[in-house]
Amino acid sequence: ASTVRLTVAPRFPLARALGQGRLAMADPDAVPAGKYGKQALTRLGVWPSVQDRVARAENVRAALALVGRGEAPLGIVYTTDALADRSVKVVGRFPANSHALIAYPVATLAKSTNPEGEAFRRYLLSGEGKAVFRRFGFGSR
Repeated sequence: ASTVRLTVAPRFPLARALGQGRLAMADPDAVPAGKYGKQALTRLGVWPSVQDRVARAENVRAALALVGRGEAPLGIVYTTDALADRSVKVVGRFPANSHALIAYPVATLAKSTNPEGEAFRRYLLSGEGKAVFRRFGFGSR
């Protein structure tokens, strides 16, 4: 198990924490999770020190797998994915204000005639629904 512990703050020493390894993350030019990661690292003043050391993955799960198999010492993934994989450990988190809000909107069609759809939407927004999201690592507004 990793003994790395990172305090994610402006100019934190990510390049040093990587040692000789690479930073696993979804492609920062094409995948939303990678874009959020690059945005956070840029705002924290760290991106220039690691941009040439990124192991670009096609998606978050592929980046997570690189860390889980020991092919990369650290990775940037969604908290929910990391919590679902027992082969990895969360060693730091980006401040919420370091990247754009990660949101999953819910809606029903205005012309829908299916009352179950609206009932499901209401459930997702209820206290009970929000508790389920929190249990799996999602925040809610």
